[in-house]
Amino acid sequence: MMDRSFVWPDGHWDWPEHLAYQHGVRAGEMIFVGGQVDKDAAGERLNPYDLAAQTATVVGHIDTVLKGFGAGLAAVTKLVAFYVNDGSVDEHAFLADVGRHVIALGGAPGGVGPAITAVPLPWLAYPEMLVEIEAIAMLGADGAALERSAANPSILAPLPAPFSQGLRCGEHIWVSGQSARTPSGDIEDAGDILAQTKLAMAGITRVLDEFGADFDDAIKFNIWFNGDGTRATWQDAAVLRASHFTEPGPGATALPTPNLPAGEMTRMELWAMRGVDGAYIPREYAWPEGSWDWPVPMPYKMGVKCRDIVVVGGQVALDRHGAVLSPGDLVAQTKRTMEYIGAVLAEFGLGFDDMVKQNGFYAGTAGREVIVPVQVQRSSYYTEPAGAATGVPLPYLALEGLMTEIEIIAMTR
Repeated sequence: MMDRSFVWPDGHWDWPEHLAYQHGVRAGEMIFVGGQVDKDAAGERLNPYDLAAQTATVVGHIDTVLKGFGAGLAAVTKLVAFYVNDGSVDEHAFLADVGRHVIALGGAPGGVGPAITAVPLPWLAYPEMLVEIEAIAMLGADGAALERSAANPSILAPLPAPFSQGLRCGEHIWVSGQSARTPSGDIEDAGDILAQTKLAMAGITRVLDEFGADFDDAIKFNIWFNGDGTRATWQDAAVLRASHFTEPGPGATALPTPNLPAGEMTRMELWAMRGVDGAYIPREYAWPEGSWDWPVPMPYKMGVKCRDIVVVGGQVALDRHGAVLSPGDLVAQTKRTMEYIGAVLAEFGLGFDDMVKQNGFYAGTAGREVIVPVQVQRSSYYTEPAGAATGVPLPYLALEGLMTEIEIIAMTR
């Protein structure tokens, strides 16, 4: 049996309403830290509109949560940095600032830093909030550091220190967000989502190659694209991406992100698992009866189990023909989406309390009146203490009337 442990550091920030989630959860060697923000124990935002100050605090919060497990930033394998960018923020400089704090707090042992994906957005959950960062870390059962290796193909645009284009720890491989940037930092084929999709997928391929892995090893695929909430902006690129996978494929989440840098149309990240001996790891798949489906055929599965990890790809309130259910109703769609998640977990003999990480994306602006009702509703499905969580607002999702997309990582016990 794989025991769970949870961390809520003394005096750590809280939500303004009571939720079941914890700031960190550990199961076996895996540690998941929910999206960290600059707030106080009463849920009040600190350092309003100050990206640099919030970044320093948030990286420190991740370290604090990890130290509750006897770890620290040295154990981090993957970061996702959601941040507000209206076009005035230099993303490379922002990532360099994140990296500076990671190094200062003892991250990236031996210069081998985690994979990272930056996700620029028009706003976060509250107007004053400019950055939210979540983390995955790994630590040996005896508290010992685990061996890791990095991949940084020279043909890819370099990331600021100490981050890696790809990081491997044990059987796990994380590929940082790939785009159409050249080593000089320029964006190739500006404005052309199909050409950029090919380049980003090629970048993922190069990183996987260095670890002796390929797309068949993927368990989770995340896509961010410059869309406008209509099918026309993503369908052709989705078909192109899908052609790289053999069915049954990984879990997947695709979200429109109109605040990508000028000319950039897409970026993608991937989580794969490959045996340390180089062998393929068998996996199980789930597609429950009565599940929704995409409007166009895709190779991805609703759920994927590999070893102790169960990934539930982004679930949405669609029917089996790809039509939106309860258009425009965020609360109703949240309920339906959580029901879909429950059905996927049940296929593996699991339930909501096996969740270790939840990401909830929802259509809406910044403000308590938007986020609180869905936070409370999502939280109600779990027994306290629950796993870690991140909630991110978007101006719209992939289809007109679609209001939320929720993804889950669970672990067997």
